[in-house]
Amino acid sequence: MRVAINEFDKIFLSYKKILNKFKMLNIKTKNGKEITHKDLRYAVYVMLKKHPTCRWRSEKILSKRYYILDEGYKWLKYVYFQNEKNQIDADVDFFENRIKQYEELLKVNHNENWWNKDMTIKQLEEYFNRSNSSIKKAIRKMCDSGLSNYKYLDKNRVVISNEGVKWLCKNIFKQKYLELLEKYKMELSEMYIKAGYIYDEFFGTN
Repeated sequence: MRVAINEFDKIFLSYKKILNKFKMLNIKTKNGKEITHKDLRYAVYVMLKKHPTCRWRSEKILSKRYYILDEGYKWLKYVYFQNEKNQIDADVDFFENRIKQYEELLKVNHNENWWNKDMTIKQLEEYFNRSNSSIKKAIRKMCDSGLSNYKYLDKNRVVISNEGVKWLCKNIFKQKYLELLEKYKMELSEMYIKAGYIYDEFFGTN
C-alpha cells in the first residue's frame, strides 16, 4: 500500500503539493507575487478550458478532492506560469516536446501528415475558421517572408500549396496548430495507456 501511495503521488498532485513545488522553485505570478490557491484554481480552469481532451484533472471519488496529473502540472509550470514567451508559443513548444517524448518512449515515427492538399482562400477560411480579410492578410505576410512560391493561380483562383497551408498553420494561425498537436498527443497518450503505462487511471480512483 505504501508503494501504491508513492506511485500515486508521482502521477497525481494535490493543489497543496503543486503550490509547495512552485514555492520551492520560486515560480511566481506574472506580477512577481507568490502563487495562491486562488491563482492556482484559476490556472487550472484555464488549463481545462484550453485543453479539455487531455484529462489533466482527476477527482478522487471518496474525498471529492481534485488532483492534477503530472503532465498537467508540467503544463502549469512551463506554459501558464512562465514569463519568457507568449502563452500560445509556450503552449506549442510544450506539446511538441511532449509528443517527442511519447514518440521516443513508444518507439514510433513522428507523424505530421496533417497538410496533404492545396487549398483555395475559401477552403482556408473554413479550415482556420477565419474571415476572408484575415486569410488574405496572412497570405500577404507569407509572401513577404519570401514564400510566394506557395501561392499560385488555378482557373483565376488563388490557391495555397499544402506546404503553404502548413506554414500558415505554424506561423500565423497557431491555435489551429495547437489543436492538431493536442489531438495527436492524445492519440499517443492512448497508445501509452495500451502499452501498460499509467495516465489518468490509477487503482480506480479516477
